Amino acid sequence: MLSAGELPQPSHHAAVVNGSRLSVSKMSTGYRTTPPPRPDMTNGQPQVPHSYAPPSHPESESSGPHIQHIWVVTGPAGSGKSTVGEDINNALKLPFLEGDDYHPRSNKEKMGAGIPLTDEDRWDWLTSLREAAVKVLPPSEENHYQPPDGVVVACSALKRKYRDVVRVAAYECPNVKIHFIYLKLDKEALYDRLEHRKSHYMKSGMVNSQLQILEEPSPTEWDSTTVDADASPDVVRQRVRDVVSEKLAECQ
Repeated sequence: MLSAGELPQPSHHAAVVNGSRLSVSKMSTGYRTTPPPRPDMTNGQPQVPHSYAPPSHPESESSGPHIQHIWVVTGPAGSGKSTVGEDINNALKLPFLEGDDYHPRSNKEKMGAGIPLTDEDRWDWLTSLREAAVKVLPPSEENHYQPPDGVVVACSALKRKYRDVVRVAAYECPNVKIHFIYLKLDKEALYDRLEHRKSHYMKSGMVNSQLQILEEPSPTEWDSTTVDADASPDVVRQRVRDVVSEKLAECQ
């Protein structure tokens, strides 16, 4: 599988961003779908599908293809992925997939017991989440045969190879663009947020294990942007809106 750094792509910066351009209304509860069946595995690795058919969408020669965007909000537990993801969902009126919903019970039990997940624990989860994102893009009865302009996904995607699993969604769909938005926050802030989060299986003690395996997006990951999340929720949301606005403008 080619990784992002090996694909010829337009140059994009991976700088920390701020500012404001895109206005939004109140937060929504988001959109969730039922996770698809677990994929087949070969030698402990997820099988890569041969192709994904591009979503069918009426278009004219003058307007060009209908570009659909997969917005993947990433970062360790406590970085604010769900809050930011739902904010994008509300602003753009897109389906929203909460990555935690696609973990099998065994993964949730391990994390709840303070046991770090292994790569093997994550392959099925990442593949299921990717396929769920692709599934909502074509016209269907659920979207009244009006395909959305994209989908928002909240997913930790801590390692580059995890992000590469998600990138497969666009390998054979030139009208699908994937954007990773990495929320950067230091250990102390993450720990404090998780200490105050109630009724969630991920506890503050898991921060260390996540940071130990974390691979922040490198400059060669042209589809990734890092956002400084060490600020109030309103400021972080505005910084992310700025990124989204910029990426949408680039595709016009």
